[in-house]
Amino acid sequence: MSGVEIRELETFLVLAQELHFGRAGERLYVSQSRVSQLLRSLEHRIGAPLVERTSRRVALTPLGESFLAGLRPAYEALRATVDDARAAAHGMGGVLRIGFQGTVDDYLSQAIARFGDLYPECAIDIVEIPLSDPFGPLRRQEVDCAVALLPVAEEDLVLGPVFSRQPQTLAVSVRHPFAARESLSAEELADCRLIGIGGDAPDYWRSAQAPGLTPGGLTVPAGPDVNTLQEGLSLTAANRGAMLLCRSTAEYHGRRDSLTFIPVEGLPDSELGLIRHRLRPSAQASAFAEALAEATGPSQPAA
Repeated sequence: MSGVEIRELETFLVLAQELHFGRAGERLYVSQSRVSQLLRSLEHRIGAPLVERTSRRVALTPLGESFLAGLRPAYEALRATVDDARAAAHGMGGVLRIGFQGTVDDYLSQAIARFGDLYPECAIDIVEIPLSDPFGPLRRQEVDCAVALLPVAEEDLVLGPVFSRQPQTLAVSVRHPFAARESLSAEELADCRLIGIGGDAPDYWRSAQAPGLTPGGLTVPAGPDVNTLQEGLSLTAANRGAMLLCRSTAEYHGRRDSLTFIPVEGLPDSELGLIRHRLRPSAQASAFAEALAEATGPSQPAA
């Protein structure tokens, strides 16, 4: 490979996703100048530019596009092979850190129990991740995999299995005009202030959890933004707005005297998915994905 270093390849892969030297450096925990240095080294080894840089934009050259198409699957296979060899050498030991949003439901509990039975030598840490940052903990290597609300459309993340498809409910204060209702239509969301999600979550993801329009095109008034589920439930109990939740989360918190949960008809069902980092595969996380797939039955395949 003419002395090509893994770090150079990883830098190119991240830069190809971000198309921004500063953001690529943040993800790689190096300076912007170091990203440029590693890229120049790789381009020198190959013998031609892979990236076009102007004052306004960063783009891949045709050679860069071709190189990316061939490199990505090869790099993923190499990393997976190394992880599999490490796991075989040491057993499925170490620690599996699982992030989750909202509530650990029955499917997730069963998968954790099954993984523990299959790999008793592997410790399991369960970490709650904030609603406002569903993908950040995985990218910062704070967790090895995470269960997040869909949709997930991130190039550097692998999705699957998808599970826990459930109808949506609206959490409202017992003082809210909707509190006595047995059900609501999605169009009636235009008559309440919907609590949103702030922070670093992508716009498309936040819009899915707190839509600004009903399916029929009516404007849904925006309530305050929150970072965590508990913040949202507290504001809902104080009648500062209403919050969309999946049925299992509603059932878990249904014992609260200050809240009521009303089924909403006409919205897409809520779904959860297991996500892993595409460039940092983990043998433990892959084994947990298999355990989760077995616990949940047929589901959407990994992306």
